[in-house]
Amino acid sequence: QVQLVESGGGLVQAGGSLRLSCAASGRTFSSYPMAWFRQAPGKERERVAAINLSGISTYYADSVKGRFTISRDNARNTVYLQMNSLKPEDTAVYYCAAREGGRMTYTYWGQGTQVTVSS
Repeated sequence: QVQLVESGGGLVQAGGSLRLSCAASGRTFSSYPMAWFRQAPGKERERVAAINLSGISTYYADSVKGRFTISRDNARNTVYLQMNSLKPEDTAVYYCAAREGGRMTYTYWGQGTQVTVSS
């Protein structure tokens, strides 16, 4: 089992940057594929980025491709989401999530961190 705690959210102007962090408990962090999701009011939850165990393979939603970068530091039990060129439509609660290797469902979730982008 793993517990996840996000940080780094806040208010930023359009065009600005934020870096989200997700700290994981436990000694087996490196065995969990990780992802960042977001959910805006009235909208469905969206997976914006994902990363494999080693950090070599990544996925990005089309809406963030070229602007967001996901990375992980297995020695620090942390996954990051660097967000550049932020737009008002990026406003949402951002969650990090972990899934068991070999499974498609994300089982473990953080509490979320609010990102607000003003125009």
